[in-house]
Amino acid sequence: MNKITQTMRFRQAVIEYSNKHGVTAAAIRHHLNRQYIYRWRNRYDGTLQSLADRSHRPHSHPNQHTAEEIKLILDMRHRNPNAGIVVFWVKLRQQGYTRSISGLYRFLRKRGANIKLSASKESLRRPQANAGCRKASRVLL
Repeated sequence: MNKITQTMRFRQAVIEYSNKHGVTAAAIRHHLNRQYIYRWRNRYDGTLQSLADRSHRPHSHPNQHTAEEIKLILDMRHRNPNAGIVVFWVKLRQQGYTRSISGLYRFLRKRGANIKLSASKESLRRPQANAGCRKASRVLL
C-alpha cells in the first residue's frame, strides 16, 4: 500500500514525541495507552509505510473443510441439486461426512448454492373446513 494516511502521520508524530519526552508523557498528551505507543515504536523503522494498518485476516483456519470433504459435497450436490439441506446432509453422512448441518449450510451459502431449508408455507397450511358456516352460526345465535 503506497498511500500515506492521516493515521500514519499521527502515529509518526506520537512516536517522535515519545522519543523526545517519554512514552508516559506522549500517552497523556495524545490520550492513548502506553501499550499502543510501545507497539508502534517497535514496528516503526523510520518509514511511514511501517506504520500502515495490516490485514486482520487469519493466516489459516484449523477447522476448515478438507479437500476431500469439499469434493464429496460438490459431487453430491451435482447429483442431488434439488435436495433440501437436511436430506442432503443425511446423504453426506452416509458417505462419511462428519460435520454439523450448520457447517454444511454455511459452506453451501458461501459457495452460492441454491439451498432449500424446509417445505414451503403453502404445503404446511391445513385447509379450514366450514369456515364460513361458523361465522353464520354465530350470527344466528
